[in-house]
Amino acid sequence: MSETTPRQQDAPEHDILAEIQAEVAQDLADERPPSGGPAYQLASSLVVLGIGVAAAFLAYGYGLGSLRRPGPGLWPFVVAILIVVLGAVLLVVGRHLDDTEKFTRASLLVLVGAATFVALGYLLPLIGFEIPAVLLGIVWLRFLGGESWRSTIVISVLTTAAFYGLFLYALSVPLPHLIAF
Repeated sequence: MSETTPRQQDAPEHDILAEIQAEVAQDLADERPPSGGPAYQLASSLVVLGIGVAAAFLAYGYGLGSLRRPGPGLWPFVVAILIVVLGAVLLVVGRHLDDTEKFTRASLLVLVGAATFVALGYLLPLIGFEIPAVLLGIVWLRFLGGESWRSTIVISVLTTAAFYGLFLYALSVPLPHLIAF
């Protein structure tokens, strides 16, 4: 007789990993918003193109300078041109993609985030860097991200302090600020 036990033919072999992967894929598919289709691809690529063109126009107004003596608008202009190129690629290729999602209430969070960033840019010259930066962190972390008040306050203040030190002292960027060390 053999010392090995015969394999049970009646018990089915299950691949647990495959079952878990299928279950996770189904859960993700259930949570995903409905597909937006080609119209959403076209709209998003046109929005990206518009943002890129507007940014290039604004950056050009700041002055480009040259590569040896760059003006304040050179690098924003370069980034804007990259955005225009990517928007054009999305316009051409995007019609054949199927990964867009319809706009939902959660899509409004992106608009709120963008609006608060614009508000930071507006308030910066009026009241300095510190207060708008902390407020931006609070809005993004607490109201858009759902973090606790404790982590929101700590992260907002520490992030603002880090950027304050980086821009004002390490990089010598002349930001308007209220607190001077």
